[in-house]
Formats: sequence, structure tokens, C-alpha cells
Amino acid sequence: MANLKSIPVTALDGSRLDLAAFAGPLLVVNVASKCGLTPQYAKLEELATTYGPRGLTVVGMPCNQFMGQEPGSADEIAAFCSTTYGVTFPLLAKADVNGAGRHRLYEELTQLPDADGEAGDIQWNFEKFLVGSDGAALARFRPRTEPDAPEVISAIEAAL
Repeated sequence: MANLKSIPVTALDGSRLDLAAFAGPLLVVNVASKCGLTPQYAKLEELATTYGPRGLTVVGMPCNQFMGQEPGSADEIAAFCSTTYGVTFPLLAKADVNGAGRHRLYEELTQLPDADGEAGDIQWNFEKFLVGSDGAALARFRPRTEPDAPEVISAIEAAL
């Protein structure tokens, strides 16, 4: 698997974002504004503020592949995240996480199996991947696993 921090990404505002600029681990999450799991944004922001000073960076990638639950423009997504959930962590440009047009970051991430040994396509919005400081994929958590679940916190603590 590639060094995930070396994969080129674009920020929500269209600028280039260098994941290698974040020295610590990353929690990469495909996000959506109109999903039943959207309230996870609040817990992701809590992780960012709690563990950010220790080196964790939460990174959200908006995706509209799951029942069109992220239909907005970049400006609409940014405004929603900021005003509704106070999101301060980096958001990437909207991209596909499954299929032929899948973003290269997700080409790599989907190779990582979850705790049950299953790799492959993203199941739904808010699937979480922990990436180590060295750019290696460490853990995969399915969408219904809350960002503050004990297994997520334990993996973050171990990566810091």
C-alpha cells in the first residue's frame, strides 16, 4: 500500500492540500450533509479539538455517491459544516469513494480490511480510516461505528 500522505488531494476550496504537512495521524472520513449519520460531524469535531493538540488531524471527504446525500456545492458544504457543526478540520473536494472514478486516496484505503477482515468498497457515508504518522493505513471503522467508540479512541491513542 502506498504512503497515503503522499497522495495528492484538493481542499474543498480548490487549493492543493499536502497531507504530509500533518505530522501526526489522520482520521479520514467520507462525509455527507444530508445523511442519517451526519450528526457524526459533531463527534468528529470533538476528536479534532481533543486530539488535535496531540497531533491527530481529522480529514473529511464529501461524497455524493450514497443516495445523493451530499448534493451541495463546495461553498454550500463549507457553510453547512461550519454553521451546523462548527467544523474546523480540513475538508477535501467532493469526490467518489467507490467505482471507476474513485479518488486515488480511496483506491488505497479500500484495500484495508475492517476488524472482521473485510476490505473493499465503502459501505456508506462516514466510514472512517486511521492513517499513521508515516502514511500507513492502520484501521478501518464502518459507518455506524461512532467516532468516539472505544475501539476508535483506542486506535487513535495507539497512533499518537
